[in-house]
Amino acid sequence: MRKTRRKFTSEFKTKVAIEAIKERYTLSELAKRFELHPNQISMWKNEFLDKATSVFNKKGTNKQEDPVDLEKLYSKIGKLEMERDFLKKNLMKLNLLK
Repeated sequence: MRKTRRKFTSEFKTKVAIEAIKERYTLSELAKRFELHPNQISMWKNEFLDKATSVFNKKGTNKQEDPVDLEKLYSKIGKLEMERDFLKKNLMKLNLLK
């Protein structure tokens, strides 16, 4: 029987990394507590420390943009095109547009 791969949230990874940085417990103790391999904890800790400098970056390069709802935008474009075509057709009927 094949094991499925576990997926961890960023909150969980952060919690584990911070516990490892505090060094109150050994990696073995943390591994038992969080049911992880000690190497995984070390990797998350190192990644956390490597990216910690970006937290204080003043340029704002790490700002997250609002997610774009493409369906909504495409429907709006379609609606506007239909309205434009309707107005164009009626202006041609009134001889205001050639």
